[in-house]
Amino acid sequence: MFEHPIKSGVFERCGRCGKGRLFRGYLKFRDECDVCGLDYRGADTADGPAFFVGSLTMILFAPFYFILPLVQLPLLQLLGLWVLLIGSMVGFAGVLLPKCKGVLFNLQVRHKAEEANFESTGQHGQPPRNWKH
Repeated sequence: MFEHPIKSGVFERCGRCGKGRLFRGYLKFRDECDVCGLDYRGADTADGPAFFVGSLTMILFAPFYFILPLVQLPLLQLLGLWVLLIGSMVGFAGVLLPKCKGVLFNLQVRHKAEEANFESTGQHGQPPRNWKH
């Protein structure tokens, strides 16, 4: 019934049927899948995609930011390299962001993730008995 959440997320497709599109814009989810009717309004990826994409981008591009100031080139060529480096970094992050958001959304749908409910039975959210306030 469910498609693989990572594969369908990378291709920005529905996590249930693998055919419907996730986004109606760059990062704006549709209200529901146009193929299987899965409601997309229930899950929220929050800042997760930005964190993962930003971390990966900086891990890959940071060495260039340390090396480039050591290069002895004419100013115009050095400026061109900086523009190329910054543009590549922004483009890399821009391409990965919707894919990462799709993967995280599909993982939430697949595992039925929801907000924590601390009003549940048991001791969830309760301090230990000997805890002093």
